[in-house]
Amino acid sequence: MLRSARDNNIDLSLLDQMTTALESSGDVMYEWDLATDSLMWLGRAASLFGLEDNLIPATGETYHNRINPEDLPARMRNLTDHFAGEAYYDCEYRIRDGSGNFQWVHDRGAVDVSTTGAPTRLTGVLRPVTVKKQAEARLEYLASYDELSGHFNKLRLRESLDFSLEQAIRYSNVGAFLAVGVDHLGMINTAYGFEAGDSVLVEVGERLDKSIRGADIVGRLGGDRFGVIMSVASHEEADTIADRILQTVRETPFEINDERIYVTVSVGFVDFPEQTKTSFDAFAKAESALLDAKSNGRDCVKPYELTVEQCENYRTSMIIGEEVKLALKEDRIALAYQPIVDSETHELVLVEALLRMFDRDGQIVPAGRFIPVVEQLGMMRVIDRRVLELALEDLARYPNITMSLNISGLTASDRSWLRALSSRVKSRPDIAKRLIVEITETAALHDLEESARFVSAVRQLGCKVAIDDFGAGYTTFRHLKTLTVDIIKIDGSFIAGILDNEENQIFVRNLLGLAKALNHTTIAEFVETAEEAEFLSREGIDLLQGFYFGQPEIKPDWLTNNAEAEGTIVFPK
Repeated sequence: MLRSARDNNIDLSLLDQMTTALESSGDVMYEWDLATDSLMWLGRAASLFGLEDNLIPATGETYHNRINPEDLPARMRNLTDHFAGEAYYDCEYRIRDGSGNFQWVHDRGAVDVSTTGAPTRLTGVLRPVTVKKQAEARLEYLASYDELSGHFNKLRLRESLDFSLEQAIRYSNVGAFLAVGVDHLGMINTAYGFEAGDSVLVEVGERLDKSIRGADIVGRLGGDRFGVIMSVASHEEADTIADRILQTVRETPFEINDERIYVTVSVGFVDFPEQTKTSFDAFAKAESALLDAKSNGRDCVKPYELTVEQCENYRTSMIIGEEVKLALKEDRIALAYQPIVDSETHELVLVEALLRMFDRDGQIVPAGRFIPVVEQLGMMRVIDRRVLELALEDLARYPNITMSLNISGLTASDRSWLRALSSRVKSRPDIAKRLIVEITETAALHDLEESARFVSAVRQLGCKVAIDDFGAGYTTFRHLKTLTVDIIKIDGSFIAGILDNEENQIFVRNLLGLAKALNHTTIAEFVETAEEAEFLSREGIDLLQGFYFGQPEIKPDWLTNNAEAEGTIVFPK
């Protein structure tokens, strides 16, 4: 087109308009004559390449010489596939500019073919995307690394620890997780400024690298704390490394604002898999031991220790854990459903799926009897995966119900669970729009950025997200804006006996104002009387849940008899 317009003097005004548009956008259009290997450019090609006009590549060969050798094979494969009619021509690669630096471009085009089907001319557009690629690289970096210290961030550290735990259990190894805290960092920030405090953290991270073994992993837990994974290490070896960390930090002063100050750290550690089997639990126990070290005068090491009572509880937990594994194998895991109704009409709006287990005699075991143990033993991923399967099966079976599903804080950071959800609902938007995923407020606030990513991913699939037990933590207006959930479930402790508790009434009113401002749906749990239901309805709560409207039941009649019918499902009170 470029050649024909110029050679035949056809519609040059249109060509001028195109040139203006390209120059405004920064894009560059090209025409590559495959028979003569000649290239023609339209737009600011000189600016794109950082070259004088007479040095701009005039042939395909000279252009290829400017493409990064690592990217050229992929571009050639894309061209070959496109010429064969097997793919669109659309790729990204780096070209060398006049300064010798590589810049990213997005190349998209289409080939013209002769009457015999042979490719004759490729017309395409180059778009500069270096800024976009740099932003993507930065986001990818921040997804795994701490911006300040350059070590693994908390999410990546947790993933690495989960892997080490799995390997330790599989191969009967022992290891340790260390929590390292900088002593009196707050005083350093106050006396010298936060930049000085940050430089201390960076230097402590570097000294940690020098203190550990080559196979050990360092990451930043946040604030003044680092974590160290020793995948294979006895209790004695972990204690030795912890002492070495103390010595390495304390023996050389830190340079701050032309002053030399001495800094110390405290260390707490937990052995695995004997004392812990999940990263969440390991973090908590190591940091608990770290607090003991700080309480013991700082600049010391404290291992996590189990009391006699804790040892006995642990043995009991192991027995319960084995029973849960057997129940999963024998298909004795089930869902009980509790109705959630409209606050004014009391019509059934959705149901909450609650986990139950049958024992060997066929009796129902409430979740509260085994879920805490399952969480402690690191089995929640398996349980949550099974619950997801059961919930999706019932959503497909009952096309008129909407269901909310609780997941653990551990699963909220489990990408494999998200992938399982995605694979099941991507092709079934009718199911996705009827599924609500509930995460607890405390789990959401444990790692706000990670929770926000999880919420966004679930909502992109077409599902809704609810915050459960709202009010149990310390959620602020900013937190709610960051999480962008759809539903807020008020913690039942604020609903039980609300008619006689003025403070709870004030809390609920304030929460409703916040929820309405953010356009969130609200649910009140633990509603047990008609008077409570009437009061909450007057206050503006959208939905109600509690024993007054029905207890959790496995395959309740009101669900199975009505869920397949057309229209609104009405729960008979």
